[in-house]
Amino acid sequence: MIKNSKVAIIIVNWKKYNMTANCIESVIECNYPNYEIILVDNESDASKVSIFKSRKNVKTILNSKNEGFSKANNQAIEYALKNNFDYILLLNNDTVIKSNLIDILIKTLQAKKVYAVQPLILNHKRKKIWSGGGKINYFFGTFSSSKKVCNSFKLIEWFTGCCCLFDSKLFIDIGKFDERFFAYYEDVDFSLRMKKNGYKIGFTPQTELIHIESASSKLERSEEGVLNPYVHYLNIKNHVFVLRKHSKIFNPIGTVFYQIFKIFSYTTYFILRFRFTKLRMVYKGLKDSLKTQI
Repeated sequence: MIKNSKVAIIIVNWKKYNMTANCIESVIECNYPNYEIILVDNESDASKVSIFKSRKNVKTILNSKNEGFSKANNQAIEYALKNNFDYILLLNNDTVIKSNLIDILIKTLQAKKVYAVQPLILNHKRKKIWSGGGKINYFFGTFSSSKKVCNSFKLIEWFTGCCCLFDSKLFIDIGKFDERFFAYYEDVDFSLRMKKNGYKIGFTPQTELIHIESASSKLERSEEGVLNPYVHYLNIKNHVFVLRKHSKIFNPIGTVFYQIFKIFSYTTYFILRFRFTKLRMVYKGLKDSLKTQI
């Protein structure tokens, strides 16, 4: 029975307590009864996280520093596995879910015999599709999300860590997220590991959520823009690293060409905009990606 299945809902917070509260409220209002929210609070503020500790069905894991998205999710996954949860739902804290989301995702996963399923993800104004499932270009080594309307279930090539439901057995079989990614591309890496081990990833448009893109990565506007320069470091480092880690499935000429083009584009833009901190982070990301052991 679906209603008897235990679901662990993992939410990672980093300094966005009001946004996380809105996300949790949307989960509490959903129509699925048997769940527990596992809130992992990176660089935790005891005075602010206390509002969640008294909430029913909320387990808090407090980290004194920012451990990153991958490790924080792994901490919660470990808790879920030890407590025999049937399913694990990754959910970004900058989202608001539809009331039927958990129920529909479980039904889809069971009916289609997949081990992971992603819902339709809309931007915060509900006017555009943020992700309708992930696509991979194996020649250039790029990863994109479908923006097209899809009215039925389909298999996809990678899921976004913004929201995805998993059969817990998956993490026992192939392991958890690779913490060397810290944040960004850990979902791509995990998807490629799933495919390598014969596990399929599904997408359903029958339920949805709203996503406020990159909310945890934005700063007050400055000479460097609103996006944290560290995001550019992670973007370059982790993109190159995931291509190196799974190099056998990508075209070496195409991937090298694309990365040169990508870094050249960043370089030109940041020089023209006088954003030299971001420029340094791009080249630091490239350097560290090549030093990271596979």
